[in-house]
Amino acid sequence: MTSRVRRRLPGWAWGLAGVATLLAVLEAVPRAGVVDRRFLPTSSDILGTLVHRLGSGEFWTALGQTLTTWGAGLGIALTAGVALGVVIGMAPFLRAATASTIEFLRPVPSVALIPVAVLLFGTGRASTLLLVVYASFWQVLVQVLSGVQDVDPVASDTARSYRFSLWARVRTVIWPTTLPYAMTGLRLAASVALILTVTGELLIGTPGLGLLISRAQSSGAVASMYALVVVTGLLGVALNLLARAVEARALFWHPSIRGEAP
Repeated sequence: MTSRVRRRLPGWAWGLAGVATLLAVLEAVPRAGVVDRRFLPTSSDILGTLVHRLGSGEFWTALGQTLTTWGAGLGIALTAGVALGVVIGMAPFLRAATASTIEFLRPVPSVALIPVAVLLFGTGRASTLLLVVYASFWQVLVQVLSGVQDVDPVASDTARSYRFSLWARVRTVIWPTTLPYAMTGLRLAASVALILTVTGELLIGTPGLGLLISRAQSSGAVASMYALVVVTGLLGVALNLLARAVEARALFWHPSIRGEAP
């Protein structure tokens, strides 16, 4: 019986069921007194506050500021990661010379750079952009390097034997193989960029949703704080779906998108 129900219900229905269950639990736990409602409001209180927030101009201004920082940081990281990844990946001596540096810098948490960012750029958007670009750049660079290394050596040797120009080799041999890796890097970087954007707004004070969350927490507006946290979660889901849509559009020819066997 259970297997039949699973076959009948689509995936989105199970997702909605999970959200509904979570909302029911959040509604019941504070009402039952398990958690003080001053610190964990009911889901109905949070959703009511969220609706009220959606009607304020301050919220939409903050949302636009967050998306601006996210988009600018992701764009810079994507451009730099793809360009450097292709250049380094095509030159074995550059790959060997930069391998240790990349492995040293990549694990450094972006949050640890907050004092450096504030010292260099103050509490403006540039500080948060530094964090976003630094964290997102590695996601793209590592994927592009892997893509360049995965190029078929026979195809690469054939292009050389036919004396393809450097640009022709990149366009016809290297990029088609690297593009799926770059799209994976974009999808990963999009999520990381949002995390660092909100983190920078929370800790540095850059204008955006994170700053609104910090102000709501410090002023004791707990329901408003949770409502804004819900917004950041929904924003993360929306941006992830957007990244997947871009990936599917860019890789419409790839077997993984077309559903064909590799």
